[in-house]
Amino acid sequence: MTIHLKSAEEIERMRIAGLLAGELLDYIGPHVRPGITTGELDRLCHDYIVNEQKAVPAPLNYAPPGYKPFPKSICTSVNHQVCHGIPGERLLKAGDILNIDVTVIKDGYHGDSSRMFYVGEPSIQARRLCDATYECMWLGIRAVRPGAFLGDVGAVIQRHAESHGYSVVREFCGHGIGRNFHEEPQVLHYGRAGTGMRLQPGMTFTIEPMINAGRPAIRELADGWTIVTKDHSLSAQWEHTILVTEAGYEVLTLSAGAPPPATQ
Repeated sequence: MTIHLKSAEEIERMRIAGLLAGELLDYIGPHVRPGITTGELDRLCHDYIVNEQKAVPAPLNYAPPGYKPFPKSICTSVNHQVCHGIPGERLLKAGDILNIDVTVIKDGYHGDSSRMFYVGEPSIQARRLCDATYECMWLGIRAVRPGAFLGDVGAVIQRHAESHGYSVVREFCGHGIGRNFHEEPQVLHYGRAGTGMRLQPGMTFTIEPMINAGRPAIRELADGWTIVTKDHSLSAQWEHTILVTEAGYEVLTLSAGAPPPATQ
C-alpha cells in the first residue's frame, strides 16, 4: 500500500479545495426545503461550483471500475438511502432527512465533504440518528494524531454508534484523497483500536461514517449507484476531509457555515 504524504504546497492546495467544498454546502443549505427536487439542488450546486468557485464537480461522469459514469454533480441520499443517491425528480417533503455529498476539484486537488440536512421538522428518531452520526464522525476525527492507528478511528466510531443501538455500514469507508478522488488508505468506520496502519503527518483522508438506525445490511438499486438499507431503516452520514499534522489533525473542509464540532 502506497501512501502519498502531502508536501506543504499540496496541503495548501487541499485547504483551498476543502474550503470550497464546505462553502458549497453552506450555499446549498438554505435551498433544502419541502417541494424542491434533488435535481434542482444538483443544478444549483453545479452552477455554483462552475461559475462562482471556478472549480470542477468531481462526481460528474466519475466512473470507477465496474460502474457506469455518475450522471450528476452531487450525491443526494434521502431517508433510507445510505449514499450515492442520484439527484432527479424526487420532491423533498417535510420530515425527510437528506445527505448532500459534494467533492470539488480546484487546481487539481479534491475537497470532499457531506452533511445531513432536515427538510422541515424531522422526527425525534431521525434527529437522534443524525446527531449520533455527527458525534461518531467527530470522535473519529479526534482519534487522529501521529502514531495513532487507523483502527483507533474505526473503533471509536463503532463503539459510539452501537452504544446508541445503531449499526455501521461496512461496505463503504473513508479514503485517502488528494490529486485523486480516492487514494490509499481505506478508513474503516469499525474495527479494533491499535490495529491497522500508523498515521503520519502529511496523510490526508476522509472520515465519513454511514450509520443505520436498523441493521447494517444494504443493497444497490437498479440505477447502479444508489445504496439503500435492506430493512428500509433510516441512514445518516457526515464527512470531513482530514490532514494529519505534527500535533494532531486539521479539518480541511470546515467553513463559516459548518455546524460546530460535536461536544461528545
